[in-house]
Amino acid sequence: MDDHLYFSEQHLAVREMVQEFARAEVAPIAARHDESQEFPWETVKRMGELGLLGIPWPEELGGAGFDTIAYTIAIHEMAKVCASHAITISAHTTLGTSPIVHFGTPAQRERYVPLLASGAVLGGFGLTEPGAGSDAGGTRTTAVRKGDHYVLNGTKRFITHGGVGEIFLVTAVTDPARGTKGISSFILTKETCDVAAATRVGIGHDASLPAMPGFRSGKKEDKLGWRASDTRELIFEDVEVPVENRLGAEGAGFVNFMQTLDAGRVGVAALSLGLAEGALEQALKYSTERKQFGQPIAHFQGLAFQLADMATEVEAGKHLTYHAAWLAQHGKPYRKEAAMAKLYCSELAMRCTIKAVQVHGGYGYTKDYPVERMMRDAKVCEIGEGTSEIQRIVISRQMLRELGT
Repeated sequence: MDDHLYFSEQHLAVREMVQEFARAEVAPIAARHDESQEFPWETVKRMGELGLLGIPWPEELGGAGFDTIAYTIAIHEMAKVCASHAITISAHTTLGTSPIVHFGTPAQRERYVPLLASGAVLGGFGLTEPGAGSDAGGTRTTAVRKGDHYVLNGTKRFITHGGVGEIFLVTAVTDPARGTKGISSFILTKETCDVAAATRVGIGHDASLPAMPGFRSGKKEDKLGWRASDTRELIFEDVEVPVENRLGAEGAGFVNFMQTLDAGRVGVAALSLGLAEGALEQALKYSTERKQFGQPIAHFQGLAFQLADMATEVEAGKHLTYHAAWLAQHGKPYRKEAAMAKLYCSELAMRCTIKAVQVHGGYGYTKDYPVERMMRDAKVCEIGEGTSEIQRIVISRQMLRELGT
């Protein structure tokens, strides 16, 4: 892809910075944290110091003051090395912070965004429930208004940063009779599950945030991939949430969160693209070093053609992803383009990582090389933030709407 098509000199500088950090500091610890499932507090702190947890937010709110394309670049480059670190950037920024930036009151933005954008604490997004996955409108968590507060009861599932995070944006039903128009969203706060580690590294906990009684994290998921990323339940048992913590108007939660997912899909597309390109880089490196029958295996047509297909598809994925990011950055409609990028790149990530394992042969099936981790990390990209099937629904519906107009 022509760097000058989407990128400014500032974008290229961001890319170089993330590449250097990812390769020098994240790559050496990625396999260890994948194995142990331990959250990588030290490198997450470094990401905060580098501005990677607040890239698109203005400096007056504690952000880096860059833009959507710079944010997309950071996820893309980080995922070439470690998807768990990449999803930390993506979930924290798009899901855990952007709804406050876009739908919050000035007081909410001033209170919470600087803590999130600086990486002082981690944020999360509570939409998915045991009975509400692809059917996000099937939310069962309830919020009952009682004077100057709401009382929340329910459970959320598969929440990134569910344990380590302290600020969460969650949906709950405020008017059961109105369907999706009766779903509202709220800002909730709790203490991180790992205060000792947060205190040791100097991020992740802010004593000024009230720990709301009855709000806690539940079981940590033992996942196939993204194993260094913290994924847990969120549990609400008679949690009293002040009215001023409602995010947006009552009944606007579902619509606002659907818009948030559009942006999130660009992030997951970038993450998937990074996995695919990282797998291609590993396959190229190995195939030029590994010799069989007296020559590098890259010289054999059967393998060379696979590498050619991978490279071609990665280039296509770049254009889809950065086109969607460009549209979002310039305030143009991008729901269909975000879904296309997410659909294509998530399935591309699976194709490329499987081929990379095959290129490595028996070694690809061991933990001696990162491609087996990449393959495990790729699968959830076809599931999270809308399955491939949901993306096809979004794309087809947008096409029909455009036809109608």
